[in-house]
Amino acid sequence: MRILVLRALGLGDLLTAVPALRALRRAFPQALLELACPAWLHEPVLAWRLADRALDIGPLEPLPAVAEGADLAVNLHDQGPESTRLLLASRPGRLLAFRHAEIPHTAGLPAWRPGEHDAERWCRLLAESGIPADPERLALPRPARGPLGRATGYTILHSGAGAPARRWPARRWARLARAEREAGHRVVLTGSASERVRCLLVARKAALPAEDVLAGRTSVLELAALVARAGLVVCGDTGVAHLATAFGTPSVVLFGPASPEEWGPPPTRSQHRALWAGLRGDPHSSLPDPGLLRITAEQVRDEIGALRATLAARPAVVSRAAPGSRAPRRRSPARANV
Repeated sequence: MRILVLRALGLGDLLTAVPALRALRRAFPQALLELACPAWLHEPVLAWRLADRALDIGPLEPLPAVAEGADLAVNLHDQGPESTRLLLASRPGRLLAFRHAEIPHTAGLPAWRPGEHDAERWCRLLAESGIPADPERLALPRPARGPLGRATGYTILHSGAGAPARRWPARRWARLARAEREAGHRVVLTGSASERVRCLLVARKAALPAEDVLAGRTSVLELAALVARAGLVVCGDTGVAHLATAFGTPSVVLFGPASPEEWGPPPTRSQHRALWAGLRGDPHSSLPDPGLLRITAEQVRDEIGALRATLAARPAVVSRAAPGSRAPRRRSPARANV
């Protein structure tokens, strides 16, 4: 049996689909599970055993010929119709997707719900199709070593994000970096190659050593290893936030145009904090979101202090629902006092 899954998006998108991918593996243990996603994600997909084979595809690109004829095609990409049409063009034996009025083939399939958390959405798609799925199954295997050897306990500041709307100003990251270093914590700056100049600016303003600027110098797996061994991660609404959730690393995540109720860490886990001004905006804007700008460096610093105090007084416990059970209802996210 072959199962073809479409999720041709970014790192954070891949990580929120982990519970659904695990559910497919559990339901069809003997099947060949193929994941269509960008080439730069193939190494982590295979290392984390999220699929048996990865197929190279960009967002809404035609599927390669090798993808044709799967017994089951699963759309974990979006609500369609374009992505669903791509899967139907591969002539699968069965399709799992959200129904769409433009595609008669999807009549009777589960309905898309706006505002649903991404991990819960894909698990519901499977559950309503007869495949039990637990949205709390987000954990990834912990690496033994990372780019910093066996160093642990450092603070990661990840200042970048895929869209300008989700990028907090560099000067605020520098203030936060300086405060962390003055408090006695080693600060490591991560990011992509295109974000290295931004991270070097933050380092210069915060008087951080150049060797602790790792932006553009890590693969996805090396970045994951850094997050797994960190003492704290502070970042925007981006893939690194989902890595922190996957490894149970304490985190403070800054949200702007999107709500943490849709993309944030599970509210059942006390080691993760989401800061949000409560304002929705344009996620595709070329400027930082106004709601994100309402979050000040002082508020983030205070949230870090409160989180550390909580963890020191009461060790974090990762809450996990029993397989097949209902996930706990999501609580309202913490909001910045703006």
